Amino acid sequence: MAKSINQVVLMGRLTRDPEQRTTTTGKTIASFSIAVDRGGQDDQADFFEVTAWEKLGDLVIQYLGKGRRVLVQGRLRQDSWDDKETGKKRSRVEVTATDVTFLDGPNGDGDGQAPRES
Repeated sequence: MAKSINQVVLMGRLTRDPEQRTTTTGKTIASFSIAVDRGGQDDQADFFEVTAWEKLGDLVIQYLGKGRRVLVQGRLRQDSWDDKETGKKRSRVEVTATDVTFLDGPNGDGDGQAPRES
């Protein structure tokens, strides 16, 4: 069987503060959205939903907020479900982050120092 690759790298700004959830087994999940400029096209951007799990999710919740610039590395995951209101099948693609690099400081000051896990 042929080898498959599922890898994505995105750089953009958070469109909202991260939201925290906890699984029934106690794992942290941080969810956020980033806007990625299309480049060369007048103020157009693409928007991506991102999830970060466990320690990475904890760091995202602790240090990131709306407007922060980040580099996200991860994989694409498609989720599908039946809409309870319409009964129609729905789906979306989101990024499951394997690494998030904080590219500027909390005030947008360009301090690219990301916190380190101890």
